[in-house]
Amino acid sequence: MATFTNQASLIYNNTRVASNIVTGTIAETLTVSKTAVTQAYRTGEPVTYVLSLINSGSADLTGLTLTDDLGAYTSDTLTLVPLAYVNGSATYYVNGALQPAPSVTAGDTFVITGVTVPAGGNAIIVYQAVPNEFAPPEAGSAVTNTVTATGQGITPQTASATVPAASEAVLSISKALSPAEVTGNSKITYTFVVSNTGSAPEAAAVIEDTFAPVLSDIAVTADGTVLTETDYTYDETSGEFATVQGAFTVPAADFVQDPQTGAWSAAPGTVTVTVCGTV
Repeated sequence: MATFTNQASLIYNNTRVASNIVTGTIAETLTVSKTAVTQAYRTGEPVTYVLSLINSGSADLTGLTLTDDLGAYTSDTLTLVPLAYVNGSATYYVNGALQPAPSVTAGDTFVITGVTVPAGGNAIIVYQAVPNEFAPPEAGSAVTNTVTATGQGITPQTASATVPAASEAVLSISKALSPAEVTGNSKITYTFVVSNTGSAPEAAAVIEDTFAPVLSDIAVTADGTVLTETDYTYDETSGEFATVQGAFTVPAADFVQDPQTGAWSAAPGTVTVTVCGTV
């Protein structure tokens, strides 16, 4: 809603007298809102956005242009764009009816042209964008992107949506055996490396394995700390082994932003668990 003011003057006998100032408003006929359907973003996974345009006026609004900044932000001297439009994802509805695909130009911004919002009606545009290497992955980070609607008969209207970075653990596990060739009644060591590329630590992960051949007299460590029999279970008859929840914590990844390019990278948090026993 735009506000305007006006003041008059009265001139007589070489004297100028000012009137009081009156204030009025011009109600905008177009209302724009933006919603992110996705609750949290993860690098490489599409985020769905919904643009809603409502025309409260008595005349159609035609030829509108919608420009989305794709979350552009400044880091030191760099301008970084953390979202990339998913080609072909935009769908366009007028009063609930699906329309032909809109004209789209995508790059560092995402631009839709030729949008019509009928009098007393609405238009909805749904599209997807993928967080890229410039989207901050750290817990507590967020991406805010803003759309601006322009066109004849309206003042520019903006709407924004903010999506937080997902705060979660993303784990993987690798296993090694040493030595690879043994004789009977020899000791071997299984080494498990649990890696976390996510932004949150994980204390409830459990390692399960069945050792064949069965091991006896096992010793278990996590990052060099000896685990007791309250930290794991082991059946020397079946060879079934499992750590218990809380026996170890996998730290969150360490995220670093390259000062030259602005790209983010992750150094995984890791825990190394070893099981040594006799074959």
